[in-house]
Amino acid sequence: MEEKKNSELKVHLNQITGIDDALVSLLMSKRSYTREKELMIRQMVREELTEQGFLKEDSERLQKELEKLFKYKEHTTLFRFIDLSFVVEGLHRGAQDDFDSHAKRLDNRIVRSSTRLAKFYDGEKSEWYQDKILYTDEILNFLGLEIPETVDIDGARYVKTDFGYIREDLQNNKDARRGLYPLAIPSNFIFKAQYPELAHIVQHRDHTTGANPELKQMIEMLKEEVTDAVPILGKHLTLMRMQNYKG
Repeated sequence: MEEKKNSELKVHLNQITGIDDALVSLLMSKRSYTREKELMIRQMVREELTEQGFLKEDSERLQKELEKLFKYKEHTTLFRFIDLSFVVEGLHRGAQDDFDSHAKRLDNRIVRSSTRLAKFYDGEKSEWYQDKILYTDEILNFLGLEIPETVDIDGARYVKTDFGYIREDLQNNKDARRGLYPLAIPSNFIFKAQYPELAHIVQHRDHTTGANPELKQMIEMLKEEVTDAVPILGKHLTLMRMQNYKG
């Protein structure tokens, strides 16, 4: 049996793109656009952002331009030019399904560990569940009790696997196996979001809401990642209000 994979919850902000386009869109909106201004903005962004799109330490000019942009935060279209790309490790499948309910706001740009193509192993659970639940096999092992490797019921033989029994002729069938996986298994996924849509998700899933505890923890980690990368983007994740958007 393979070694259990690390299920520690982690959130990685990998890239922010489109800040230059967002700033240029403001020029268009205010009818102050010139090609010269556009090229100056793009050059400034290249100089004051890292390759990942994160603010460098000496980025006062760009910060001032972003402050101007956020004076118009009710105009959602300006901010839709900004994309943020994340990878999440170790969120339990139930909470990941809750996050997945926002897939439309991500333009369906989310791919998660498949319970059909991936394999999970005995005792695997997310970090949040580590000291909260025990699977039946864990209790039996603790008590020193053994259960049979096979069981015959109504003429069919069932074979023991990591999370339960599967009919012998289906023991290698991915669709049958996935039916045994509990929602506590850790699930990794990658997603990309437009900034206004990310703000909406944050406001409906952060620590101020009634969301699942581990999902709230993930969202708080996400907020920290964005704030560390571009502080003004992190600050406004909880300040932008979708119902006030004009665009």
